[in-house]
Amino acid sequence: MTTKVVTGEVRFSYANVMRPRINQMNGKEEYSTQVLIPKTDKETVAAIKAAAKEALQAKWGDKIPGKPRNPLRDGDTETKSDGSPLGSEYAGHYFMTVKTSADRKPGVVDAKGRDLIDADAIVSGDYGRVSLNAYAYDAAGNRGVAFGLNHVMLARKGDQLGGGRSSAASDFGLAAAPAAAGAGAGDMAGDDDW
Repeated sequence: MTTKVVTGEVRFSYANVMRPRINQMNGKEEYSTQVLIPKTDKETVAAIKAAAKEALQAKWGDKIPGKPRNPLRDGDTETKSDGSPLGSEYAGHYFMTVKTSADRKPGVVDAKGRDLIDADAIVSGDYGRVSLNAYAYDAAGNRGVAFGLNHVMLARKGDQLGGGRSSAASDFGLAAAPAAAGAGAGDMAGDDDW
């Protein structure tokens, strides 16, 4: 058995995988995201449950404390901390928050294995896969399992969640186009008719 899981395709929410953000609960900078896992992805759900069980057994053996916290939450029944319903994107999904410390930046690649470095390469609403490690914890009376974030792969762009900023192309009613080869300051080289 292993505590490592590589998911099937998930959707990212509260995505902070390109640059760390301060966790308001502990005051530390972290890379993190919520992953929305389709309930139909039985293989990923089973792998997460098996890794969580393995992590619990590694820490406590056969003496696992009663009711340890489960990181896998049900998007159809959970509510926000104020009791209001979650967004419609959570319907039909399990979800959990995964994170790593600011000094352990996750590797982030596209579906062809190319490194992504743009600060907005992955935003909330995009789809991809994650590599995770389950670990058990016992801190300040809280016992359970959490998942550390190893790596992220962007599979495809999605509709941005949370009212994110629009692109310049969409604001002006233009179709986004890839940058032209050689576009930039050198475009005028050899052109003295200006």
